[in-house]
Amino acid sequence: MSPLDKKLLRDLWRMKSQAAAIAAVIALGVLINVMMGGLINTLEETKRAYYERYRLADVFAPAKRAPNRLLKDIAALPGVAAVEGRIQGGALIDLQGVDVPIRARVLSLPESGSPRLNDYYLVDGRRMDPTRDDEILILNGFAKAHGLKPGGSISATINGEKRTFDIVGLVQAPEYLFSVAPGELAPDDSRFAVIWASEDALAKTFDLDGAFNEALVSLSRGASLPAVLSGIDRLLDPYGGLGAYGLADQTSNRFIVEELKGLRSSSTVVPPIFLAIAAFLLYIVVSRIVQSEREEIGLLKAFGYSNFAVAAHYFKFVLAIATGGALLGCLLGIFSGCGMAQLYQNYFKFPFLAFEVEPRAFIMGMTVSVLAASIGALFVLIGVFRLSPAVAMRPPAPADYSRTMALAQFIKLRLDQPSRMVLRRLVRQPMRAVSAIVGIAAGMALTVTQLSVLGSFNSSLDLSFSVIDRSDLSVSFVEPIGQKAIYELKRIEGVIEVEPFRSVPAILRNGLRSCRGGIEGLQSEPHLNRAVDKEVKPIYVRSDGIILSKALADKLAIDPGETLTIDVREGRRPILEVPVVAIANTLLGAPAYFERHALNRAMKEPGRVSGAFMRIDTAHAAEIYRTLKEMPIVAGVNVKGEARQAFQRLMDEGAGSVRYIMTAIAAIITFGIVYNSARIAFAERARDLASMRVIGFTKGEATFVLLGELGVITLAALPLGAILGYALLQLVASGFSTDLYQIPADFVPDAHGTAALAVIVAAAFSGFLVKRDVDRLDLISVLKTRE
Repeated sequence: MSPLDKKLLRDLWRMKSQAAAIAAVIALGVLINVMMGGLINTLEETKRAYYERYRLADVFAPAKRAPNRLLKDIAALPGVAAVEGRIQGGALIDLQGVDVPIRARVLSLPESGSPRLNDYYLVDGRRMDPTRDDEILILNGFAKAHGLKPGGSISATINGEKRTFDIVGLVQAPEYLFSVAPGELAPDDSRFAVIWASEDALAKTFDLDGAFNEALVSLSRGASLPAVLSGIDRLLDPYGGLGAYGLADQTSNRFIVEELKGLRSSSTVVPPIFLAIAAFLLYIVVSRIVQSEREEIGLLKAFGYSNFAVAAHYFKFVLAIATGGALLGCLLGIFSGCGMAQLYQNYFKFPFLAFEVEPRAFIMGMTVSVLAASIGALFVLIGVFRLSPAVAMRPPAPADYSRTMALAQFIKLRLDQPSRMVLRRLVRQPMRAVSAIVGIAAGMALTVTQLSVLGSFNSSLDLSFSVIDRSDLSVSFVEPIGQKAIYELKRIEGVIEVEPFRSVPAILRNGLRSCRGGIEGLQSEPHLNRAVDKEVKPIYVRSDGIILSKALADKLAIDPGETLTIDVREGRRPILEVPVVAIANTLLGAPAYFERHALNRAMKEPGRVSGAFMRIDTAHAAEIYRTLKEMPIVAGVNVKGEARQAFQRLMDEGAGSVRYIMTAIAAIITFGIVYNSARIAFAERARDLASMRVIGFTKGEATFVLLGELGVITLAALPLGAILGYALLQLVASGFSTDLYQIPADFVPDAHGTAALAVIVAAAFSGFLVKRDVDRLDLISVLKTRE
């Protein structure tokens, strides 16, 4: 081993605490890169394999009632590889011990064999007997939530007919990886079920003998999706077609795609920040090592070592830290990824999911971390090349502070000697102080951002479920009906207030941009479910225009005053040209609001309602739920409290739990930066502190000189960290927000205060660790002249 390599090992051991802190920052950046890259790869590959194995359709085409012979015409369209018709509809399940009626979706299965499209995975039990109309398969997640097993039975009301069914199998299906009740955004296995039943049984129930109300279509390679959708709509329009849509707009798939988008944002935004901080810290460490070893560098060059050999020695120091951190990050990334993969498998109901990281993720993590560290050390190594032996062996010329005499006299009168030493250090070496301030501020910015995201989710819940929606529950009807149903709801004992709404499916278009969604017809001055602006003030619903949520307006690239085209896909299916009159501030979903009577006039269906928002006396809740169960016109009941709990679980236990991991990592990074700054300051001033002890300063005074500097730097970093954190929040919020939910990039005082407190605590703990080293200084060995 060469003498320089032995010196390298001694340097690494001597600075092991600083090296470990920097390696930890690098490791966390690589960990996120490997973990997120592996999750994205795993979810995409698992989704692709699951979709292919169980033949998930590429196109879904709902209709009111279409004859089976029409399937041949659909199959003849260019680009169509396979087509299958099925019957689907809504249902209410009545479980013993559960007051609230549970919403369900019923799907038909062919009488013989497996379905050509949208097959299912049998988890437990057996397939249905085609000769039995009372046998069903049920979604596994719902069955587990209520303890249902094959051999049991349930009671369900389908199209106004209440029947008892025998459960023969528990299944999972690719079209219900994310099973959420219509009109809601968070999955809740206990409140939504999917039932597969005999085609003959459902045909009789829905009066669809020889007909279907949904066509499933798979496309051939190279097919044009818009052309196929247009052809299907043309064929189904005479039969009440509701508008064919592609897999991208299918609810379950859409949520998975949005989750993958969020993971990509995390893997794109966060790791570069960590690696940039690591590069910055390495720059500080190596530059200070070179500064303190100027004489050794001169001696090495005088003894014949080339510029390249000396620079390579310090570059190896950087590589050792960067490589060690990257390797640790890869191992931790695999371990963390496996845990996250298990969470996502349970969350998305994949029957199989194996965490797999592509080799390029490891290669990229290693390469990027080494490059970042190399860039951080590059400017220092250039200085090593430029140092000639004669200049390096000569002590650096002292700085000229003669111009500060007046200031020095002013300070001398007001500060004691240790305080003046702290201030002189900061004033005489401002760039070092600035670099430390920026490093700590960057760590605080990460914590501010993650805590703000946590607070923003809570704000979203409060705004959506307390300010916008002030009802206790909402009821949806089987189909739009007259006002008589509202009077029936008002007569139920315990009902305080009823506010009807009309909901219609529609395709919203602005030029070349379009969005499949719906229109909510509200009262002109709604009370239980409102639209609010960015100041959280209510917006009155007008009859001369439509109100769009901000997410929907951004997607359609439309502003107030511009005209929106609404292609209604229900009833007479009119095409409306309506001006946008306001933009609403909604954080969950992407609704569009219209005045109910004006919407009914446009539909030429006066007095129709699709459901109602209700405020009730909770003392009569159980009786109200039982009454709603017995009403054949009721298609579903959504209890606001349960919906909020489901969304909170989604954020705390489901995919949203990633934010807690990111917050923990940000906290570790912040502590690592503060601790590393303290260690660097101690390494630089160990000789000075020992000298102070020798000439009579106490341990406390010597410690004050060191930690006083750290305290001033930490306090100076707090306002800068708050500013950087707010700026970073804008970037993170825009990356994570989708048209399903939005993260508000608002100033969160609690997040800034908590982050500032965390930095102060980290500084205090780091100071405590460094103080122990100050107290243990061996004055004789530290003051020896370095050979």
